Amino acid sequence: MSRISEKLKELKKKKKTALIPFITAGDPDLKTTKALVLEMERRGADIIELGVPFSDPIADGPTIQAAGIRAMKHKISLEDILKLVKDLRRKTEVPLVLMTYYNLFYNYGIERFAVQAKKSGVDGVIAADLPVEEASELKKYARKNNLDTIFLASPTSPPQRLKLIAKETRGFIYYVSLTGVTGVREELAEDLISSLKRLKRLTKKPIAVGFGISKPEHIRKIRRYADGAVVGSAIISVIEKNLKSKDLVKKVGNFVRRLAQACY
Repeated sequence: MSRISEKLKELKKKKKTALIPFITAGDPDLKTTKALVLEMERRGADIIELGVPFSDPIADGPTIQAAGIRAMKHKISLEDILKLVKDLRRKTEVPLVLMTYYNLFYNYGIERFAVQAKKSGVDGVIAADLPVEEASELKKYARKNNLDTIFLASPTSPPQRLKLIAKETRGFIYYVSLTGVTGVREELAEDLISSLKRLKRLTKKPIAVGFGISKPEHIRKIRRYADGAVVGSAIISVIEKNLKSKDLVKKVGNFVRRLAQACY
């Protein structure tokens, strides 16, 4: 059983929703990313997603796009992020997921990536633009190296496709709460709860909800129906507002703590 599955199983027994923060690795630099991961875990994060900067992030809204641009100014590479994870593993066992676009894995070499990711201590991978139907190579090498392949489901996914996603995903299903790109939203989609109920009837796999989950009230609304809540843009907004502050890590930690308190 992977670190991700073990963590979700443990939290289910406690009747707690997993808090899954997303940050872009290298924003504003790798040293700060390392500090943020350790601080977020300390303040209540259960699983952490590290975004690998990419030049054409089609699923990301302006906040995460800007984070990627800041990281790419330092020429942050997939190799750098694997080294960061290896370094983090000296201090933490928090489950870590890399989220990016398939082109980066493909150019690195799928088999090479899977081997190096496992050696570094990565637990799961999300290729946001890779349909489950076309993921055979990634699945093959990921499973060979005990990496969870996490696939996205959305409000427009028909029941048969949801069943396929549920069958092929490992770790958790990433449910995109709305049609559109990532970003902070004031309100959740009106049909989100009914959509989650439908998905729950189709699978027993854990479901984490992302895209638009921005504040503690959102987590409180979904926690009865979801096993995890992914918060990205709202956290990156805190980073962006505090780029020149010596308290950047602390301020992100304070926000993560408020989110974590809503998960019980």
